[in-house]
Amino acid sequence: MKIIIVGAGQVGGTLAENLVGENNEITLVDTDAVRLRELQDKYDLRVICGPGSYPSVLREAGADDADMLVAVTSSDECNMVACQIAYSLFNVPNKVARIRSHAYLSARETLFKGEVFHIDHLISPEQLVIEYMRRLIEYPGALQVADFAGGRLGLVAVKAYYGGPLVGNALATLKEHMPNIDTRVAAIFRQGRSIRPQGTTIIEADDEVFFVAASGHIRAVMSELQRLESPYRRIMIVGGGNVGAGLARQLEGRYSVKLIERNAERAEVLSEMLEETIVFCGDSADQELLLEEHIEQIDVFIAVTNDDEANIMSAMLAKKLGARKAIVLIQRSAYVDLVQGGTIDIAVSPQQATISALLTHVRRADIANVYSLRRGVAEAIEAIAHGDEHTSKVVGRSIGELKLPPGATIGAIVRGDDVLIAHDSTVIQQDDHVVMFLVDKKHIPEVERLFQPSPFFL
Repeated sequence: MKIIIVGAGQVGGTLAENLVGENNEITLVDTDAVRLRELQDKYDLRVICGPGSYPSVLREAGADDADMLVAVTSSDECNMVACQIAYSLFNVPNKVARIRSHAYLSARETLFKGEVFHIDHLISPEQLVIEYMRRLIEYPGALQVADFAGGRLGLVAVKAYYGGPLVGNALATLKEHMPNIDTRVAAIFRQGRSIRPQGTTIIEADDEVFFVAASGHIRAVMSELQRLESPYRRIMIVGGGNVGAGLARQLEGRYSVKLIERNAERAEVLSEMLEETIVFCGDSADQELLLEEHIEQIDVFIAVTNDDEANIMSAMLAKKLGARKAIVLIQRSAYVDLVQGGTIDIAVSPQQATISALLTHVRRADIANVYSLRRGVAEAIEAIAHGDEHTSKVVGRSIGELKLPPGATIGAIVRGDDVLIAHDSTVIQQDDHVVMFLVDKKHIPEVERLFQPSPFFL
């Protein structure tokens, strides 16, 4: 596939890194020659220096025969114009744009449905981060939660703790502990290394366990791996930008929410915008303010300002003063592994959330969802089975018959409204949503070929 990526920032660079090893021809466009040179030295791709919204630049990048254009610069306007020119002048069939401004997103039905700008898919990083954090809050103790098939199925990562009923026991005993609940462990990471889950595999404390289950059964399965945490009630958010305000708007009403914003004017706007959230103007690193607002009673402290260092330091202070959990937004990917799992419980990378959404639109075959897991090392994919026994490599075949690549596990199948946890005898039918876990992304092309009906790749 010939893909043009406009924007070589963190998102564009990470997307290029994800795609260059999958038999794609990648051309990266940006105005920063130094950044382009760095990426070209690191990966096998073409680079074009110039504004990605200029027709001449897109022509030089190969827009005449490109299969896809992905515009992820820091400018919404540049991304919108690049997609429009790719449509009007070069007839690029698939166009994806990162749009951050609420002013544009609120008018998306008019602007982006072919009336004004011809953009096939919109990616909103702030909205993705809000949804990501909302799922973490709904499942206390989870490290990551991925929804599939419209929320009917969940893939959850948890850390196994001493005292959990399953710790020290084999996976096969999971069925004995929960005879009425069907689940499947898709992967286990022990000390950073992947372990293939089998019935005889013994769960150890500190294992990172990924399991799939119907959404209604997730908390029951989590209780087998760790002491089930009580639901969160009191939440404190630091930062009143798009992410902080949007998260407060989603949580207020169901939780007691407090929000701290440094800018007095913005705090006043937020106090009028949010109906049930208590808004304070102040510094989240002010120990007296946190104590006055009873930080020791807060279940989750969430720092989502634009300053990584401020997020980290305020979260560490909040934990020291008694907050139960701390979640921070981290822009620099190098910081994520440094801080997560210590004083700070979960570090959220907006780049990884954005990459997951972008990969959903880039993958071959009919892929409904892609989630980048473990900071980009692994992936979960929701693929839709098409064709029949004669044209498909999966339809009409049992899971045990499939030639899956190494490290690939089928966790579940969603068939209509039914969630079927995968077993070797389970037969895949046409239009099934098949949820897979891959511990090594280099096998993605094999999975894509597996789910492509033969007429499309002959």
